[in-house]
Amino acid sequence: MGAPADMKLDHPPVGAENETVVEVLDLVKRFGDFVAVDQVSFKVGRGEIFGLLGPNGAGKTTTFRMLCGLLNATSGGLKIAGADLRRSPASARQKIGYVAQKFSLYAQLSVVENLDFFASAYGLHGARRRQRIDWAMTQFDLGPVADQLGGQLPGGYKQRLATAAALLHEPDILFLDEATSGADPFARREFWRRITALAQQGVTVIVTTHFMVEAEYCDRIAILDSGRVLAQGSPAEIRAKGATASNEQPTMEDAFIAVIEAARAQAPREQAA
Repeated sequence: MGAPADMKLDHPPVGAENETVVEVLDLVKRFGDFVAVDQVSFKVGRGEIFGLLGPNGAGKTTTFRMLCGLLNATSGGLKIAGADLRRSPASARQKIGYVAQKFSLYAQLSVVENLDFFASAYGLHGARRRQRIDWAMTQFDLGPVADQLGGQLPGGYKQRLATAAALLHEPDILFLDEATSGADPFARREFWRRITALAQQGVTVIVTTHFMVEAEYCDRIAILDSGRVLAQGSPAEIRAKGATASNEQPTMEDAFIAVIEAARAQAPREQAA
């Protein structure tokens, strides 16, 4: 599926194609005696789409919130576009755009008013602010609903508006937390066309999703359970982990289940040892 020709950034992120933009090293998050994230490590390159998959309670949401600077890590290293998120959170957050599962929109503000509010929150003023709002309205086809209240928008338009708002300040990295929940299949497909176009222009994308088919849009995937990374690789490499004698061409869902079940079967043996 090709990316839409009209999805263009005013100022694409600058950097080498193989540059590491997100670096996570032995990340740990404890809540009292409970370890929600246990020694998680991975790297994400410039313009890469990286997926975090896992069942409920796996630790992916906690990991995601630490990456966005919404939750402090207990220990470990976390760098965002060269900035240490634990030591210089403000510097790192300027490089981040975030789309939450519930969409952080203001229900009583119109589409244009929402964009104006978020532009102000990102420190955009004057001509630059108007330019970025015009860009968002055009790139996300928001003209037909410009005066409609955010709370009255259909799911697909809420998704567009939330993504547009997250890109107003031209971040290097876009975090998408279950961003297609509640959207119909057509809206999800259009959404991924835009995300692919952004990545092709150098925006790094990190996404959580419970739609296994959406994992196929990712360049690489990490599967988490019980706070640990169980498998990491390209969609093809992950699917291969689900292959059996009776199923030589497993789906992503087949592989996801196989990886989780194998790890859970191994855990009691390790505890017994």
